[in-house]
Amino acid sequence: MMTPGNILIIRLSSIGDVLMASPLIRAFSRTWPDAKISWLVEETSSPVLEENRGLEEIILWDRSGWRQMLRRRRFYSLAGAIRSFTGDLRGRRFDMVVDAQGLLKSGLWAFLSGAPERVGIGSREGSRLLMTRVVDRSEASERISSQYLLLARALDLDPGDFRMEMPLNAEAEGYGKGLAASLGGDFAAIAPFTTRPQKHWIENRWRELAVRVREELSLRVVLLGGPGDPESATRIIPADDPGTISLAGKTSLQQAGGVIKRASLLVGVDTGLTHMGFALGTPTIALFGATRPYLDLGGLPGKVLYHPMECSPCRRNPTCDGLFPCMKAISVEEVLETARGLLEPA
Repeated sequence: MMTPGNILIIRLSSIGDVLMASPLIRAFSRTWPDAKISWLVEETSSPVLEENRGLEEIILWDRSGWRQMLRRRRFYSLAGAIRSFTGDLRGRRFDMVVDAQGLLKSGLWAFLSGAPERVGIGSREGSRLLMTRVVDRSEASERISSQYLLLARALDLDPGDFRMEMPLNAEAEGYGKGLAASLGGDFAAIAPFTTRPQKHWIENRWRELAVRVREELSLRVVLLGGPGDPESATRIIPADDPGTISLAGKTSLQQAGGVIKRASLLVGVDTGLTHMGFALGTPTIALFGATRPYLDLGGLPGKVLYHPMECSPCRRNPTCDGLFPCMKAISVEEVLETARGLLEPA
């Protein structure tokens, strides 16, 4: 293999997967220190990469904008946007493209980049036909970031410790520091919200957990969530609860990172904020059920709580008629006992 001087990593979404693929940046840099490394990503996931000094450039795909053009039947504008974006991508003259997503949408961009070497991980939906090489992902382990580690090894990269990274900007660092100062002591963060109902924990258990974390662990509680979560947050944390602060919909992704970095503990479901906890080195408890992106944390501080059922992991196809016994099997007491273990001095 010739040494590539200009490399593009494609992992368009989601936040957690972009983070789990982030160790590829250092792996490429260790192996080929003079190479320029860029990343193609959707705008919603880009904040977890924006402060990574190992990247030459972050290339944003405005997928949501293109969808709006399609819905409004602005076909001429959409065609122009596609031509312009494709031309810009080809103009960068990448030597190698690594499709770390393995879907048709990511494989198309790898192909349209014009790169002579295109490597995909477990390429599906026909995207393997667009690659010059496909790495089988079936041998990936249950270690966090395992499929991307498999990809790194297949490319003969130096993986090092292959740890996720989410560098924060100065404003996010200051935001987290200011929140910690305003709370006057240590605090825990919770991340209850995610994209699919089968990944949610039970709402009233979040309420009980928040109260018991304050009373038994002496930690204030900060609830984190995105722009669509404030209404749900009021069901979990009543407005008259003085001991819990809801920041749902009030922070940027970088600011949420600043909060998580300062937290003594993070508890969350399978959502980007939980994966950010592991990337930022915060002791984190992940509650998995319908999905289990990893079980082995590779030495990171934290614990995965997961009680498999016969149907687990069902991912996008639950068969339990909305009962979600895999998530109900995780008790408040189990979470608290795990938290105590993580917070005990080594």
